[in-house]
Amino acid sequence: MLLKDTQADTVIADKAYDAQARLIEPLVQAGKVVVIPPISSRRHQRSYDRQLYQARHLIENFFARLKQYRAIATRYDKTACNFLGAIHLAAAVVWLN
Repeated sequence: MLLKDTQADTVIADKAYDAQARLIEPLVQAGKVVVIPPISSRRHQRSYDRQLYQARHLIENFFARLKQYRAIATRYDKTACNFLGAIHLAAAVVWLN
């Protein structure tokens, strides 16, 4: 599994990644903090950091709004410098709205 080898101390994911044996246990054994809300059909509901999960959701929404700009979503710019400039411009427009 690739996630347990990451350098991050915390792994934040959505409910789709709530797999105890395949994902959560190897991450905990690797010393990582897991912030994954449990699915509602789980017998034993696991606790998680709700505020950290809400921050993840805000960041995900920001990237969804950023992808609404066609040049960003399709990456029309040829150079990395021009692409980064377009991201800065679109991020500023999203932030001001």
